[in-house]
Amino acid sequence: MNICSLLPSGTEIVFTLGLGDQLSGVSDLCDYPPAARQKPVVSRSLIDTTVLSSAEVEMKMRALQEAGASPFQIDTAALHRTPPDLVLTQDTCAICDPTADDVQRALDGMQPRPQMLVLGPRTVSDILASITAVGQAAGVPERASAVVAALQARLQAVADQAARAAYRPRMLSLEGLNPLVAGGHWIPELKILAGGRDELFSPGCAAQRLTWATIREADPELLIITPCSSNLERSLREIGLLVTQEGWWEMTAVRQRQVYVIDHVYFSRPGPRVLTGLEILAQITHPELFQGLIPSGTVLQLALPSGRTCTPETFATFLQPYPAPEAV
Repeated sequence: MNICSLLPSGTEIVFTLGLGDQLSGVSDLCDYPPAARQKPVVSRSLIDTTVLSSAEVEMKMRALQEAGASPFQIDTAALHRTPPDLVLTQDTCAICDPTADDVQRALDGMQPRPQMLVLGPRTVSDILASITAVGQAAGVPERASAVVAALQARLQAVADQAARAAYRPRMLSLEGLNPLVAGGHWIPELKILAGGRDELFSPGCAAQRLTWATIREADPELLIITPCSSNLERSLREIGLLVTQEGWWEMTAVRQRQVYVIDHVYFSRPGPRVLTGLEILAQITHPELFQGLIPSGTVLQLALPSGRTCTPETFATFLQPYPAPEAV
């Protein structure tokens, strides 16, 4: 079976199921596991988030939407040269990956028409169901069942341990800095499972734009910054924007230095690594209950000495690896 995955989470699922050798095409955003980068690219984003600022991405995205154009270009000729039997696409976010409508148009005229599996998870259980669906469509339901069982065991282990917490802190996560956007879908659920509280959003809700006034009023005790499509380097280039906001230094999370920047891949890609994202949040939220769950080089914490402030330009220099190397 030839499988074409046009979204990173789908590609991760395919490799997790041991079907990487059957991938005949991927998107240019499919970079994990490393072997995914060796696959033929049949879909490319027209917006390069690695070089553009958030404001520039927003401007280009708005221009494409006003023109009625997709932010992705699918290589229909490549699809027809190596016809896939199964195509993985999504309907969760029209900004992150090609949508089902984009793929439908690319497959027009292809005979026999490939099976198209649309993944649209909104919750953690939906993510696990997506893995099951891919396994069934690819003819390996037993493998999918084993993978899902292992992920469910990790989820339950975190939830059981978090239930012992004496206190659940107020948490707020940002997946956009300019504009300000709160993570939705499975993100609120991850915070609850990790032993925190999300007083603004419920599991399964859509991502939503926020005003700074709403963030200040919420006054989170833990502030999680994981901008979509941003690795740590890109996030650090823009995080100074938060420091310019009125009342930044008075917020509880900032005063208590409970500000964390995390690599987006553990939260914005609804695949197996979301469980790693849950484990990361659990250790950040309750280090007294969880240890050794955070992959090296994925989390930074505000390490500015208590009582001090700094300029927006220097703020990124005070974000240091978490846990500290000596504490690993």
